[in-house]
Amino acid sequence: MSADTAAPAAPALTRKDFTSDQMVRWCPGCGDYSILAQVQKTFPDMNMPKENFVFISGIGCSSRFPYYMDTYGFHTIHGRGMTVATGVKLANPELSVWLVTGDGDSMSIGGNHLIHLLRRNLDINLMMFNNRIYGLTKGQYSPTSEKGKVTKSSPFGSLDHAFNPPALALGASATFIGRSLDVDAKHLQTMIAEAYAHVGTSFLEIYQNCLIFNDNAFDDYSDKETKGVRQLLLEDGQPMVFGPERNLGIRFEGHRPQVVDLTNGKWSLDDLVVHDKTDKMLALMLCDLTYQPDFPTPFGVIYQVEKVSYESQVYQQIDDAIEKLGKGDLKKLLKSGHTWTVD
Repeated sequence: MSADTAAPAAPALTRKDFTSDQMVRWCPGCGDYSILAQVQKTFPDMNMPKENFVFISGIGCSSRFPYYMDTYGFHTIHGRGMTVATGVKLANPELSVWLVTGDGDSMSIGGNHLIHLLRRNLDINLMMFNNRIYGLTKGQYSPTSEKGKVTKSSPFGSLDHAFNPPALALGASATFIGRSLDVDAKHLQTMIAEAYAHVGTSFLEIYQNCLIFNDNAFDDYSDKETKGVRQLLLEDGQPMVFGPERNLGIRFEGHRPQVVDLTNGKWSLDDLVVHDKTDKMLALMLCDLTYQPDFPTPFGVIYQVEKVSYESQVYQQIDDAIEKLGKGDLKKLLKSGHTWTVD
């Protein structure tokens, strides 16, 4: 087709193009509404036909997500979304595969599938909604609930040590680890876009409020009075500064992180740790800050490195085998080797 007769460009997509006709059935005020809104707002900017997007989920409140996106989707079974997402990506690597899961779905029954998805590094975008509770089944403690949490399944307080999701992802060799907050619209949009741009498995933990069974769990990070002290917003190549007036910072005392006051004249920006998202040891330190009350909690890209994706290796291996051995013959294969006839 010549330039003069080329087909007109497809109209730009909008949020409405990604909004399905299904009634959204989450509790009024649930943090999932905000996450859904930010995904629908961000996707038109990705310049990809919407039929190339696929949303896959397991079980839980978060896992209703595929119904509300006007894309292809698959609502699977508890903890098994990772395996279905793997199959979809291997079957068609051109698809942008998004896996929506919760802290219970991914860290409990799906924990084994999660670590293998991360270590294989398929080009899949995983969004883990972490409300630190089992919301769909009415308020039992989850793998990320804090120790001492009183719930219907732990009336005297949970004795479990909470999982630290970014640390688990780092230990499983994830190539992209990030964290955001449901009500921080701009930051969440940025993190969704960065996860999409990453080639490999992106693990994005999103703190999400469950106002029925674990309300106010993340108020420290959203309340105007406290978020300046409790949030450490990471910027690659920038010193780790936080505080209501950016008056606090993180420095190393030997190998240990230390919070310092930048207004007392003793410390300056030059003394602070500079974030390097490719530094795995630094990422480990940042992950460990999550449950330490004397330190802020990191948000943003904690760790990101480039590594060849699993599905590209699979298809390269197939091409190499065909080049070496020729195209296979299924009928011949079935009749080869050890065979027997059953009367």
